[in-house]
Amino acid sequence: MSALTFTLKAPLQQRVDLSALTPDNLAGKSVADIAAILLVSGREKLRVDSVFDIAGSDAADIVFNNASGKLDFIGSHMKTGKITINGGAGSYLGLQMRGGHIVLNGNADAFAASGMANGLIEIKGNVGDFLAAALPGDRKGMKGGMVLISGNVGERAGDQMRRGIILIEGNAGAYLASRMLAGTIGVLGSVGEYVGYGMRRGTLLLMQEPRLHATVQDCGTHTLPFLSLMFKSFRDLPSKFAQINQNRVQRYAGDIANDGKGEILVFK
Repeated sequence: MSALTFTLKAPLQQRVDLSALTPDNLAGKSVADIAAILLVSGREKLRVDSVFDIAGSDAADIVFNNASGKLDFIGSHMKTGKITINGGAGSYLGLQMRGGHIVLNGNADAFAASGMANGLIEIKGNVGDFLAAALPGDRKGMKGGMVLISGNVGERAGDQMRRGIILIEGNAGAYLASRMLAGTIGVLGSVGEYVGYGMRRGTLLLMQEPRLHATVQDCGTHTLPFLSLMFKSFRDLPSKFAQINQNRVQRYAGDIANDGKGEILVFK
């Protein structure tokens, strides 16, 4: 069987909710049934076949072609299968994802991987604000799984993150790992101001010296053997982190104004 492919027919005027188009939801459905699914777009509901041309039949392998930044909730709550997106993605990519694999060949908007608990997201482009962060009114950001970013990310990445791994090859905006509770975030590029603001636990891996605020404490230079094991586990990843093998770091603890058990490790 060939991948179930949705090709956007024309540029969108309104944002469209694609949470219904996941491998879990489409399993066992005929192409005719899938075409008749209604997608929420503002005050309207649109049939899938009025928005996309549909080809293929393998619902475990979904492809979105000509995708744009107005397509929200792609892969939301998915548990199995694979989704490949060629183009852009809107907000809430992989929201509360429970498993499976998402590959985005383009840029994503805000709140990607929010509430994610398992699975893998690869974003071969840039990401907006609040990557893996908690939704407004929620206290849980990313809870597990792995996110690989080849570009830059916006502000508040990892806000209230509880578990999981985020590896960013580009730069990160201000307030990286703010209020972070646990997990690991690595950044090869630069980071903005107030990195680790309100951080309680968790680990940041940085390749460039950050500008730190007053409540992050310098703990000196250390050789940490566990880092060699961590980078060994990254060897097979499609990421520049697979090429790193260092364990000598400048260690900072913080945020000491908020429990202070988090650590920022800057490679020497």
